[in-house]
Amino acid sequence: MNRYCKKFRKDQWFYIAIRSRILLFISIGIISQLTIAQEKEEETIDTERLVIVKAYTPTISDAFKVKSTPILNDSVTQKKKQIRYSIFSVPVASTFTPVKGRAASIDKPKKIPLYDNYATLGFGNFTSVLAEFYSNFQIDRTDNVGLYLHHNSSQGGIKDITLDDKFYNTFLDLNYTSRTKDFTYGLELGAEHQLYNWYGLPETPILTQEQIDAIDPQQSYIGAKLGGKFEFKDLYFKKVALSYRFFSDVLKSKENHFKVSPTLEFEVGNELITTKINVDFLKGSFDREVEVGVLNDYQVLNMGIAPSLLVLRDNLTLNLGAEVVYSVDNKREDNDLFIYPKVTASYRLLDESVIAYGGLEGGLKQNTYRDAVQENPYVSPTLQLTPTHKQFDAYFGLKGKVSDVVSYNFRGGFVSENDKPLFVNNRPQAIQLEGYDFGNSFSYRYDDITTLMGYGELNFNINKKFKLGVTAEYFNYSTDKETEAWNLPELKASVLVDYQITNQWFAGAQLFYVGERQDIDTTIALLPPPNSDTILTLDSYFDANVNVGYRFNEKLSVFLKGNNLMGENYERWSNFPVQGIQVLGGVTYKFNY
Repeated sequence: MNRYCKKFRKDQWFYIAIRSRILLFISIGIISQLTIAQEKEEETIDTERLVIVKAYTPTISDAFKVKSTPILNDSVTQKKKQIRYSIFSVPVASTFTPVKGRAASIDKPKKIPLYDNYATLGFGNFTSVLAEFYSNFQIDRTDNVGLYLHHNSSQGGIKDITLDDKFYNTFLDLNYTSRTKDFTYGLELGAEHQLYNWYGLPETPILTQEQIDAIDPQQSYIGAKLGGKFEFKDLYFKKVALSYRFFSDVLKSKENHFKVSPTLEFEVGNELITTKINVDFLKGSFDREVEVGVLNDYQVLNMGIAPSLLVLRDNLTLNLGAEVVYSVDNKREDNDLFIYPKVTASYRLLDESVIAYGGLEGGLKQNTYRDAVQENPYVSPTLQLTPTHKQFDAYFGLKGKVSDVVSYNFRGGFVSENDKPLFVNNRPQAIQLEGYDFGNSFSYRYDDITTLMGYGELNFNINKKFKLGVTAEYFNYSTDKETEAWNLPELKASVLVDYQITNQWFAGAQLFYVGERQDIDTTIALLPPPNSDTILTLDSYFDANVNVGYRFNEKLSVFLKGNNLMGENYERWSNFPVQGIQVLGGVTYKFNY
């Protein structure tokens, strides 16, 4: 049985192998026939031309969104098992010790030393001398004393001038200030000495050398002042200022000027009300009589009160006020009551970029002999003095900052003044007694004048080392009685430059332009009215001043100044040419006690 089974298995495997080979040969034959038939078919296919009528351009409308989420039904799919993590926390000892934080160091700028005292001394051509001394001494925490001495002089030497043209200008100021918890007060004391010469002789009348040598053109002024100021912190009586000034000359002119100005402040609701009281008393005399037997003296008392209300509203600052002044002129026997507006306002249109401001103000100005000398030192001691009644000064302007570099200020206004003093050249006197009687001095003429004015200012702070400022003013005058607004220019302009070149070198420049002015031509005989005055036009002038300096250290520096570098002997006043190119060099020393 076993042998039969083994024989059967061998025969079975033999037949299976033969069957497999026969099927393989049949399959190969069929595939070969199909391949040959396909090649014959390809050889008989004709070429045809296909024309595409329109290309298919898919659009967004052909797409569609599956609105349902398919559900997968699969028995094999299994859900994810949620895994939970756990940490086996075991404390570990650490030997790390944090380092203490240390602030980063910043390079501090070098502190600029400040000095309370300095002295300056300089010399130049025309035998000029410049000397200044300033000192501020701190007595204790609350009190300090200050001193300022200034001297500027020249021995003259202007070309083609026959009379002496030297000048001196010296003044000394002392002040004492004390600041306490409840109030502050200060005292000041000063003295001054000025010397000038009436050297501006006109071309006619022609004088002989003997007559010129006999002229004494020298005029000397002496003055003194005493003043005080008191301020209180917690009182309605806020402050009071007092001043007394004495002024005289070598020709027996004398003037006493006393002023007191208390100020009251108190709040009503959220508003601040301020009241200022002014008392101005002036008394003086000149040795020259107005007419034979008529003394030239003056005495004027002005008393005024000026209340004002300060209103602050966001970007608006408004000051509403007025002033009432009662004036008593004893010599002219003229008493007047004046009422002046005192209204100012400012509004921030664009923060600090654009600020609009304006005002309507007036006041009574007391004209004094000293003020006339400071403006024109060649006046004659024959002035007639009376107050100027400024009816109103109406103005409007814009100011602000374009950037951190550029700032501006533009203003226009209209001013009306009665009894405004105008300097005019004196005519030569028939009887020449003094050194100012040869047509070489000036006096006052009063007139009612209205002025249309414009003002513009630009400042450029390029950086801490370079600064530039430009200003210009325009005036249009209308007179009542006088032919012209004597010696008043229509145009004035200035340019100021300050440049810190290096830590040691510094420089600056001051440029000034003044337009034409009109004065009376005293060389022509007096004509009958109405053409009694012949007009003389003074040329415009340009004055260029430059200074340069070098610092050896924080205390010691040297400087060199050049004035009137254009070299023109222009006339600031008729027949009074100025010095030409002026060069002055010196040294400045700063120190502390």
